[in-house]
Amino acid sequence: MLLDLSQMRGARDRLQRTYPPSAFESADADYRVVQPVRLAFDLYKNKAQFRLVGRISTVLELQCGRCLEPFTLSVDAPFDVMYLPHTENTGEGEVEIEEDDLETAFYRDGVIDLGQLIREQFYLVLPMKPLCREACRGLCPQCGANLNQSSCTCVSTWIDPRLEVLRSLVPGDESEK
Repeated sequence: MLLDLSQMRGARDRLQRTYPPSAFESADADYRVVQPVRLAFDLYKNKAQFRLVGRISTVLELQCGRCLEPFTLSVDAPFDVMYLPHTENTGEGEVEIEEDDLETAFYRDGVIDLGQLIREQFYLVLPMKPLCREACRGLCPQCGANLNQSSCTCVSTWIDPRLEVLRSLVPGDESEK
């Protein structure tokens, strides 16, 4: 998934690539790619700077943060990234990050890693708390039943044991009887 920049002759080029889901298999990823990844972008060249403007589309499989069931998320993410040679990445100690810094990346040896670009875009579109649906009821904390599929008979009231001593100080409380 490497883009050889030496092959680019003009100031502008249009590229389209499709990658199989197997190209993104990883044991530590928060998602799984379930459909081919379509990448289409315009490549603009300005001396040693390259700007990629385009879209990534595919379908990702995530795990619900409440019920732990898998669900799919359609991705159609636009991107606009400026690539500079790695030699311009000087790293001058502590510097405040500006808006342009978030849209800048670096390349080495005349090659841009499109796989890294795609994975970065996937992480940018992932929800902070993935939910299979907004009204997901999650799992029962006592028996572990998926409350979206069935109900359970577990008692859901919980009393903090650290505050149980204070209950005896309240007059008319049933725990005194």
